[in-house]
Amino acid sequence: MRVELITHTPEPEKVVATAAKLCYSSSDIASLREGLTEEKTKSFIERLVSIGHESPMEHVSFTFGIEGISRACSHQLVRHRIASYSQKSQRYVNESGFEFITPPSIEAVPEAKAEFDKQMDQLLECYNKIADILTNTHEKAFLEQGMSEKDALNKAKKKAYEDARFVLPNACETKIVVTMNVRTLFNFFQHRCCNRAQWEIKAVADEMLRLCKQAAPELFKNAGPSCVMKGKCPEGAMSCGKMAEVKKIYGEMNNVE
Repeated sequence: MRVELITHTPEPEKVVATAAKLCYSSSDIASLREGLTEEKTKSFIERLVSIGHESPMEHVSFTFGIEGISRACSHQLVRHRIASYSQKSQRYVNESGFEFITPPSIEAVPEAKAEFDKQMDQLLECYNKIADILTNTHEKAFLEQGMSEKDALNKAKKKAYEDARFVLPNACETKIVVTMNVRTLFNFFQHRCCNRAQWEIKAVADEMLRLCKQAAPELFKNAGPSCVMKGKCPEGAMSCGKMAEVKKIYGEMNNVE
């Protein structure tokens, strides 16, 4: 898994502070920005976070490049609807040599790992066979319609990939570019940094949070799972019961460069 912070809104904390301060001031925007020193910006951000005034956070966005995750993980990721996504398409990209993600629990048990690898090999073989059969079938049809050999083959391949992908597993590796505003990131971290989150998306969320803390430490100082950000666990009887330990882990993340 690899998570990269591709870009973010310049001066993110100053943008948030400006937007929030405007709500309570009759000054023009230029004057507000000029008056926001580093210390005043920090103070204003702390106040906003403490009172839960999150709408100004929507003016700042972060864009991440995420690679080496499974389709099972990306399916969870795109459920966070207030965001923008661009993902490698299995419809247009040939997956004849697809990589796959092996869960640690399977990796740790030789017998399970052997069975898992065997199934991946069989699915890869199945995908390639179906893609070849469909390519040949579609190519003949396109040639009969009067297409050139080159155009017929290219169109046949694309049409074949479209349906051959139905045999690809959740383990299939994917790549995705994700853009979220800060308010959405707060919500994302509350759900996906939680100990009860699925292991793969939790790893992605933790790395995204680490990168956010580096780029905007004041904005994300208290970000993390609900027990960190809200001071309480919403899981009730299903809580991991490790609130103190979790708070310590995410608190220490603030001190890592």
